[in-house]
Amino acid sequence: MASWSIGSFSMLAPRDWQALKMLLPFVFEFKYRFAFCLLCLVLIQIANLANPYLLGALVDHFAVSGASDIAVIATIPVTLLLIYVFTRFAGLALSEIQNAVFGTVTVRGTRRLSLVLLTHLHGLDLEYHLSRKTGGLSRDMDRGIGALTGLIRLFTFSLFGMFMSIAGVVGVFIAFFGWSYAAISVVCAVIYAIYTVKVTAWRTPIIRRSNEAHSRAHTRAIDSLINHENVKYFGNERAETSLYDQQLTIWERARARNRYSLAALNIGQAFVVQFGLLFMLGLACYGVVQGEYTPGQLVMLNGYALQVFGPLGALGSIYRQLKQAFTDVEAMLDILDTQPSVSSHENAPLLPEGDGPIEFRNVHFFYKPDRPILKGVSFTVNPGEKVALVGPSGGGKSTIARLLFRFYDIHAGSISVNGIDIRELNLDSLRARIGVVPQDTTLFNDTLAQNIQYGLLSATQDDLRAAAHMAHLDSLIDMLPDGMETVVGERGLKLSGGEKQRVAIARTMLKRPTFLVFDEATSSLDSATEASIMHAITEVSEGHTTLMIAHRLSTVIDADRILVLAQGEICESGSHDELLAQHGHYEQLWKLQHREIDHETFQREANRRFSHAQ
Repeated sequence: MASWSIGSFSMLAPRDWQALKMLLPFVFEFKYRFAFCLLCLVLIQIANLANPYLLGALVDHFAVSGASDIAVIATIPVTLLLIYVFTRFAGLALSEIQNAVFGTVTVRGTRRLSLVLLTHLHGLDLEYHLSRKTGGLSRDMDRGIGALTGLIRLFTFSLFGMFMSIAGVVGVFIAFFGWSYAAISVVCAVIYAIYTVKVTAWRTPIIRRSNEAHSRAHTRAIDSLINHENVKYFGNERAETSLYDQQLTIWERARARNRYSLAALNIGQAFVVQFGLLFMLGLACYGVVQGEYTPGQLVMLNGYALQVFGPLGALGSIYRQLKQAFTDVEAMLDILDTQPSVSSHENAPLLPEGDGPIEFRNVHFFYKPDRPILKGVSFTVNPGEKVALVGPSGGGKSTIARLLFRFYDIHAGSISVNGIDIRELNLDSLRARIGVVPQDTTLFNDTLAQNIQYGLLSATQDDLRAAAHMAHLDSLIDMLPDGMETVVGERGLKLSGGEKQRVAIARTMLKRPTFLVFDEATSSLDSATEASIMHAITEVSEGHTTLMIAHRLSTVIDADRILVLAQGEICESGSHDELLAQHGHYEQLWKLQHREIDHETFQREANRRFSHAQ
């Protein structure tokens, strides 16, 4: 696409056009407001063009009348004075009305763009969010949204109004003062524009580096606050502030270079403006001496000259704002250009009714090509069956849960639910039928009730109480002074690990899923809490097609079938007793964990006896 340019200097890059296209929906949605604001803009420019003429007429009136001091009051042209004051007031009033009417467009633009961006971010796959830092991402969002909404005003009124003003004044020069003044205006405008474009292009990388440094500093601060607990554990407050200050120092230096480059731009622009004004007024003063112009016309010409060079000064500011806005919006456009690697096909069918089977057939998967995670995994979970996946850490157990939920797509083989490959299914319908209780439960900084209700936003209070009862949360709710209205803190830090897991079970059951996945839901809990959570899991999984991923084998003894996953392959399969009889990997894991359990039991009993003796 061709871009608007002055000389050989491109004003708009392809990415800039992409940003402008995003503004078109707001123009069409508020076309009547835009039309009204443009009408206001035209009337403002007419008022501005009338002011120098009226002021010149006033000056000429007094110069011609030659009235004495006593007769001055009688010679004041009241009508002309009133018209001059009214046009100035009208211009200011119309400008305020325009800003008020157009404010709805910018606010609505901010709202719509924020929703578009958040919706797009939620549509991206898990890998994208794992690789991005939240602080920098939020900064890019805020800066980009502000820049895009600013572009609406800059292009619609600032830039368009500036061209209207210059064109109107050049027309007045040609009509009343001759081509020479118009030529001076045009030459100065061209020199000014070329200088502005060239220097701003030189400044753009400096602005970009300043933004990047600011984002890094913001990211560092947000990361340290998110990990506030770890900072306290290791006493690294000074280290965090030092790292933050290092990034701020880089930003400070970048901002200093930005300010110096801006000073160079402003000085050059001021030189062009003042030189052009000097040349024009010098020519006009000579015309007054020669009797070509009256004093009032000199005042008039000075007013019009300022209306030319004023917008030229605005051109520099507008262009700087445009380049700043386009620079700010780059990171947000990168986000919007990112497409999810996992998505539904157009018109993909919904997941058919039924509670199974879930089938993995010769599944191969890797996060990086040089490190395969799953190597031809095959198994089936029949309707209503509880199947457990066990094995050493890093063997790919949690990866299987992520693949079933389709956070990632497999590289070979197939995963099917109810007889259909999940890659062919509507993604939302698949995920709506699967309930997951993760290993690391994170909660919103909201009430206990809101966190449970997150599983089904339309749930009633009776539904919440039933889900809480099913997850054995009754005793916790009764103990809390505010009950279900207790705020759990950021990421649920005000609750214990077992309590958070119960909340996770409650909201998963509120979702009413067909299939349940427990991804090492008790791995970080002590034995007593684990037993309580396992009792809740056993109850809620009754009658559901369930996949349990576990590290502790004691939690899956009652599974219908246990699959042992080692080095990316299913090496053993059977019930607990059958696997022990095979004398393979499972038996080794069982003996190792049994010794650990015995040691825990011994330590707990020793502590109890010591406390009793005390």
